[in-house]
Amino acid sequence: MPTPLSPKKRLYEHFARVAKAMASPGRLELMETLAQGERGVEALAHATGMSTANTSHHLQTLRDAGLVVSRKEGLQVIYRLSDDQIPGVLAGIRHVAERQSAEVERIVRNNFASRDEMTPVKREELLKLVRAGEAIVLDVRPEAEFLAGHIEGALNVPVDKLPRLLSKLPKKQEIVAYCRGPYCLFAMEAVEQLRKKGYRARRLEEGYPEWLASHLPVKKGT
Repeated sequence: MPTPLSPKKRLYEHFARVAKAMASPGRLELMETLAQGERGVEALAHATGMSTANTSHHLQTLRDAGLVVSRKEGLQVIYRLSDDQIPGVLAGIRHVAERQSAEVERIVRNNFASRDEMTPVKREELLKLVRAGEAIVLDVRPEAEFLAGHIEGALNVPVDKLPRLLSKLPKKQEIVAYCRGPYCLFAMEAVEQLRKKGYRARRLEEGYPEWLASHLPVKKGT
């Protein structure tokens, strides 16, 4: 008879199963999207640009590994992340890849860093600026994502609506824009528009999921 696996090795088998479920670009993107708030299959397919069938397949894999849970809402199946720590795990993967992969560093430098030479605002700096009344926070994600959860005190101005709402934003305070995460271009686009109109604007270094994972103040609804 084969020698039974030790408890430690059995645990590593389960850890590897979870890691294997995450080892897919599509599933990583789905988890990042779900970090904004729960959604149905069709909404997730639209947000990630995948087919509904492919999205359903990836979600089943994530559910089998315990990474997402679902509920029924009428005829729809609504998914959400199973654990608040998952955005932190995704951020950890990203940080390691940025530091250890030359190709990742090149992509980030050429497509993100080159578009914005000003140093992004870190979470701790943003808290200080807001408490001092020196900055306002702009959430430039779609309204549904804002309602699902946002940085406490943030104003929601989706990036596609920003041009017609610019006149309502104060120029005396700095504006710090954020979106879905460090690789989401909404915040960069918003900052570019604001600066062209004479506003002092920077983007948050990361996004809502990282803010939530750090247990900083958030709010749901309007």
